[in-house]
Amino acid sequence: MSQLGIVLHVCGLWILSSLDASGKLLVLAGVPVLMVAWFRYVGHVVLMGVLVLPRRGMGLFRTQSLSRQIQRSVLMIATTLLFFHVLSMVPLAEGTAMNFMAPLLVMVLAPWLLGERPGWHRWAGVVLGFVGMLVVIRPGGQLSTEGAIWGVVTASTFALFQISTRRVAADDPLTSNLYGGLFGALVLSALLPFFWKQLDLSIWQWLLLASTGLSGFVGHWLQITAYSRTSATLLAPFNYLQIVSATTLGWLIFGQLPDAATAAGMALICCAGLGVVLVEVWQQRLRKRLAA
Repeated sequence: MSQLGIVLHVCGLWILSSLDASGKLLVLAGVPVLMVAWFRYVGHVVLMGVLVLPRRGMGLFRTQSLSRQIQRSVLMIATTLLFFHVLSMVPLAEGTAMNFMAPLLVMVLAPWLLGERPGWHRWAGVVLGFVGMLVVIRPGGQLSTEGAIWGVVTASTFALFQISTRRVAADDPLTSNLYGGLFGALVLSALLPFFWKQLDLSIWQWLLLASTGLSGFVGHWLQITAYSRTSATLLAPFNYLQIVSATTLGWLIFGQLPDAATAAGMALICCAGLGVVLVEVWQQRLRKRLAA
């Protein structure tokens, strides 16, 4: 179950990287952050209504804790808005790398909020990744001070979102996916008159704007399913692999590559995550041998 959860988690991260790249393109094209988020959440709800609700019926709304679902939804929309704002100021790869403060915060809070006890190797991996993140946002680097500050705020919110996702793991993943999209669509629709503007976009930009709902729907469904199968502390180090997708998309779409020092910090983050993977695999094999 843990291995499948890890695969789903990584696939979800890659899809969400494509959502981040789409959001950055649209914001740079002049679309307000709140409008990008509105299209993303409304598209999410439409897909749920067309593809899932007819098959699952009203039972899809059944949850063991409505308050926790609302809490998760609030953190979900806050993370979306904050990260799109960060990406308007910093490159995709660096913005993603700053978000990797979140696993460290999850590791710190998990023993109290989730009752999960991470092993020493997970602590070592996340701390090493945190050191790499500090190299990425170092003073005198290519990131703006404002962008770095908002990046830290976003990472803190993202950590709370990850923990809240774990706390609703007893619910059907599609139920959590529904509440997240529905709450975001309702809140942003209520605010729509205050941030709406006439858009002058090309056909492909309109298609890109419409696609944000699909990528958000699929990416978050994979994430929720992963957290329902695997502990948050085990999944946390795998977030580092998203740097690969973010760097690749940043280069292909925006022509942005990290400088040497930033690349070294990002490589340190990836090595930390992969080191945890190797230790986990070794421990699993050792347990199987002892059981045999």
